Amino acid sequence: MSLVTEHLAQAGLRFEYLPHPRAETARAEAEALDLHADEVVKVVVLRIDTGFGLAVLTADRRLDLDLAADAIGDRDARLATEEEIAAAFPEFEPGTVPPLPALLHVPVAIDPGVFAHRRVTFAAGSQRESVRTEPGPLLRGATVTIGPITAPQGSRTAR
Repeated sequence: MSLVTEHLAQAGLRFEYLPHPRAETARAEAEALDLHADEVVKVVVLRIDTGFGLAVLTADRRLDLDLAADAIGDRDARLATEEEIAAAFPEFEPGTVPPLPALLHVPVAIDPGVFAHRRVTFAAGSQRESVRTEPGPLLRGATVTIGPITAPQGSRTAR
């Protein structure tokens, strides 16, 4: 059992465990699970003035860093480096930080598109494991802001 599945189970939340071939990105995860990219949630780790924050969006969208910075409450927010992420979240493989504020205790900005489906799928801390659950667990825990954080489709200005 992974830290993510253990957390969900201890919280009494229903989830489906989904093993799959190695996937290094949320889009690859969607492909490995034969899902559309808008059914898979990806996490972008941000470096903010208080440490780290998360931007949560569907795998088919691109983050607008300015919108994410506004939503998280730090205009100077930037993308965290791979080294910073590995040091802050050593229990998770690269690209698999879960969108669970109650587990990570960091502020989270969630794009409303994440709630377009009844269930969401996301990496469970491993490039070979995902979980599917209702989106409620994404709202529990630390400070959560729901608002647009993605670039318009086809935008060239997104980061």
